[in-house]
Amino acid sequence: MGKWQSKEQLVDLLCSLVRIPSVTGSPAEKVLPEYVVDQLRTLPYYREHPDHVRAHPTGDGRHFVTALVKKPGIRDTIILVSHFDVVDVEDYGAWRTQAFDPQALTSLFHANAQTMPSEVQRDMQSGNWLFGRGTMDMKCGLALHMSMVERASDGEFDGNILLLTVPDEEVNSVGMRAAVPALLALAEEFDLTYKTVLNSEPMFTRFPGDQNKYLYTGSIGKVLPGFLCYGKETHVGEPFAGLNGNFMASQITCELELNTAFCEIVEGEASPPPTNLIQKDLKKEYSVQIPHRAVTLFNLFLLEKRMDEVVEPLLQAAKNVAERIRQTYVQHAGLFASNAPFTPRDLSIRVMTYEELLAYAVKAYGEEKLRSIQSEIVADRQDKDDRDVTIELVDQVAILCKELSPMIVLFFAPPFYPAVSSRTHPLIARTAAEMETYARERHQITLRRQNYFGGISDLSYVGLEYPAASMQPLVANMPLWDRGYSIPLQELEAFDVPVLNLGPVGRDAHQWTERLDIDYAFGTLMDMLPHCIQTLFKHA
Repeated sequence: MGKWQSKEQLVDLLCSLVRIPSVTGSPAEKVLPEYVVDQLRTLPYYREHPDHVRAHPTGDGRHFVTALVKKPGIRDTIILVSHFDVVDVEDYGAWRTQAFDPQALTSLFHANAQTMPSEVQRDMQSGNWLFGRGTMDMKCGLALHMSMVERASDGEFDGNILLLTVPDEEVNSVGMRAAVPALLALAEEFDLTYKTVLNSEPMFTRFPGDQNKYLYTGSIGKVLPGFLCYGKETHVGEPFAGLNGNFMASQITCELELNTAFCEIVEGEASPPPTNLIQKDLKKEYSVQIPHRAVTLFNLFLLEKRMDEVVEPLLQAAKNVAERIRQTYVQHAGLFASNAPFTPRDLSIRVMTYEELLAYAVKAYGEEKLRSIQSEIVADRQDKDDRDVTIELVDQVAILCKELSPMIVLFFAPPFYPAVSSRTHPLIARTAAEMETYARERHQITLRRQNYFGGISDLSYVGLEYPAASMQPLVANMPLWDRGYSIPLQELEAFDVPVLNLGPVGRDAHQWTERLDIDYAFGTLMDMLPHCIQTLFKHA
């Protein structure tokens, strides 16, 4: 028996990984890679090849880990990718001190079963579920991959295995973005040909009560469009003399929120509609001046659209809103004027991209002035996250160009996840079909093939569906691009590898009821995953 091959051994490994509270951005996120490296180096293979397991810096104090098992004279290599960061545990309330102790938390939940949600109670009665932050998303995947590395080191597979586990998947994917150039360098150093990037993110339900089991041949994309709404300042006693930024932003939110016109449908799979993630005014303190500047940002999922196909509908939506605001203003001002001696002013709202705003600012105020504003904001970011810095960059340029107001400015904030799909790739199509047959015949399970993993994953940074040049509408309208955030587009063009995701069954990712079906993960999947790897090596 090996180190991580039995169900009991894998549960112990998983629990040891979960006990390291590697919340994104926390000190423990920096500790976990050391633990993984130390554990892998206990394998005889790495005692003989210590340089095959490495911790690579991401440039911000964090590290990602690679562990290669190389067969002499063999080039074909499968990358096993996972992430080891998790979201925070505030949602656990009084139980958050047990959130990183799966066995203790699971016992606690069973002792309080009657207080659990009904879906959780059903799972607790019908299966063997382990609770805790990261059990499902996605330290189980990392534990499985460490088990596959051990098997590879014993010569089980017909090719090379390269484990890759990264930080920061839950926020900005700093780990995976830093890993792509390193993977290209490793391929050159060890003479590797990458056949597939195989992820083991858990299956995500597509609707409440979904009991299906999925195999994914791609991963959904995501962009974060924002709208800076710059109205006109005025005293609250004279509201028709100005234009409230909050009113403008709220109208954009009404236009975009759950708007299915922005959904994509590919072979019967639909992307979820946009939903708001941030909406706020930009006043620094309370006063009786109206908040004439506000911002609203949206999560927008992507499947096959190019960036120019994303920008135009967003601009059109903003133009629709601008006209609706004008009409509302005219209507209310006219009604108010019937009872007050004033003449309603003309109202015209300019709609433009950040790129257009920037071009105007350079022409009107000079490139040196613009660079000074941008450099000062970036240098003084302190603990502001990428969204806050992006908003401030747009806001300060808009203030510089206040003569353009009222205006709505479209921009993009990090992170950006390109959509990726290998559904038409011959290797992935054949392997997926074989795994469906294997699951049905060996385990009486129906694996349903999905073109896109819906939970967002680091598979987005495996190649590009379109040329890097097609990303220009994103790059030109993302203020933070190359000022603290970027994607290695040229390297992604070179790193063109098909993708597949075969993972465990879990429930309630990012919720206090997050749990993992350990019978499926360390029983059924422990049989299917090595078969999948061997199948990928078998097919040309």
